[in-house]
Amino acid sequence: MEIKALTALKERVLAANLALVKHNLVIFTWGNASEIDREAGFVAIKPGGVEYAEMTAEDIVIVDLNGKVIDGKLKPSSDTPTHLELYRRFPDIGGVAHTHSRFATVFAQEKKSLPTYGTTHADYFHGAIPCTRALTDDEINGDYELNTGRVIAECHPDPVGIPAVFVAGHAPFTWGKSAQEAVHNSAVLEEIALMALLMQQKEPVSQALSDKHYFRKHGANAYYGQK
Repeated sequence: MEIKALTALKERVLAANLALVKHNLVIFTWGNASEIDREAGFVAIKPGGVEYAEMTAEDIVIVDLNGKVIDGKLKPSSDTPTHLELYRRFPDIGGVAHTHSRFATVFAQEKKSLPTYGTTHADYFHGAIPCTRALTDDEINGDYELNTGRVIAECHPDPVGIPAVFVAGHAPFTWGKSAQEAVHNSAVLEEIALMALLMQQKEPVSQALSDKHYFRKHGANAYYGQK
């Protein structure tokens, strides 16, 4: 991988991680974002336990899909095995974000999925946001972060159409074509989770309305926005 491309990848991932702070999705050192260069087979990810305000592009760690550090002086995030498993299992994604954002994490801790209650949800997610099963004691005491990625892949019906998941008892993960898109999806997930928690009566919208809003923004015949 050329130095120029490596530097650009690190800068994009730094910007995505700082965007988690900007959108109030993380506090302290919680959460992380990563992006993969599929051609090189390298992933850039936040270093573990580093304050966002102190982080620079040089601090971003580059690993291969087996977790071997290729570039960087710091340890990668402890969630790296989860990110790598998602990249291995979901070949169409290019970026992953993990937060403990307040309202989305409520759904994870309650071990609940999030139905499509309105068109804001349908604009971004083509169906309910799923929640994983709880990890077994053996999975927790073994390769915990790797097993987290495995239960996400195990439960997920549509990683392209629904780029988000709640990990039972833990918190949300989102993804997209890039790290920035993954962060964008995290922000949307937090907003629709808040809307859902504020609702008095909870009844999903019709499938027709959900499909209309999703496909007018996504797919071959999308017409939302500027071409």
